[in-house]
Amino acid sequence: MSLITLSTTQTCPCQINPLLEIGSPLTYQECCQPYHDAFSNADMDELGAVKAETAERLMRTRYSAFVLVKPDYIVKTTLPTQQALLSIKSIENWAKETNWAGLEIVRHIPKLGKRHAQVEFKAYFNNVDGMQAHHEFSAFVKVKDKATNDARWYFLDPTVAMSVTQKQPCICGSDEKFKRCCGEYV
Repeated sequence: MSLITLSTTQTCPCQINPLLEIGSPLTYQECCQPYHDAFSNADMDELGAVKAETAERLMRTRYSAFVLVKPDYIVKTTLPTQQALLSIKSIENWAKETNWAGLEIVRHIPKLGKRHAQVEFKAYFNNVDGMQAHHEFSAFVKVKDKATNDARWYFLDPTVAMSVTQKQPCICGSDEKFKRCCGEYV
């Protein structure tokens, strides 16, 4: 499968739900493109001025990034301490090989404790057996930059093997113990 290009007037990938008709779906330009463009135009160490206001918004931009094969965006919106453990090539290959069919946000829990949120979603794709769904409960953490006091949502990737004990400082930099913070979600 080749790289997908999307005109700015086409429906945003995160607005396509194969099971429900969305009344007035947003275009890519109105929805996820500003987030992707802010990242593309920013220094590689930062995501730019446009940032997801909620975990659900970040989930939607990440889904669209998978559909549009933007593996750098996927990596940079994952918790910074996990980023070096991800394979951009693997993410890119999986995104290209998947025949995406749509996204359904089942539930968004915007506040779990002090800085966490959860998004339950189904990412639909087609294969030889017909349409399938990847059903997931994703955890997100809002990380505050101590120098700028700026906060940003990140995806907590439970598939990343990390060597951290329950009593170590948390991987998100919260100054709490891992077990009392992100340890509950990864």
